[in-house]
Amino acid sequence: MAADVKPAQALKLLQDVSLGLVQDTKPEASPDFTLRQLAILLTIYLDQPPHTVRGLAKKLNVTKPVITRALNAMGKQAIVTRRRDDNDKRNVVVQRTVKGALYVEALGDMVVQASKVLMG
Repeated sequence: MAADVKPAQALKLLQDVSLGLVQDTKPEASPDFTLRQLAILLTIYLDQPPHTVRGLAKKLNVTKPVITRALNAMGKQAIVTRRRDDNDKRNVVVQRTVKGALYVEALGDMVVQASKVLMG
């Protein structure tokens, strides 16, 4: 995507991708995540691991219970898993899954496709 994208174009891209996620008729392909859950998911998959509940809360500027609730929803979809840190039992490490990686890859493809349509 060009560096000189106008705000209206960026918002249109966000709208197109959001509509694509909402309109997807295959529930297993597109879980119904909130914007916060999606931000957490992308952080887990795009930023270098390891990821902890504490670290995610700090990065997103929310409380640990907020992260825990989001991870509960993503865990039900098998998009992420959690385990206790072997070195520090107080920490909960958040891990990627194959299903989650495939979802994020499909999401990336959707963004690319929407940007191609938008930019003509």
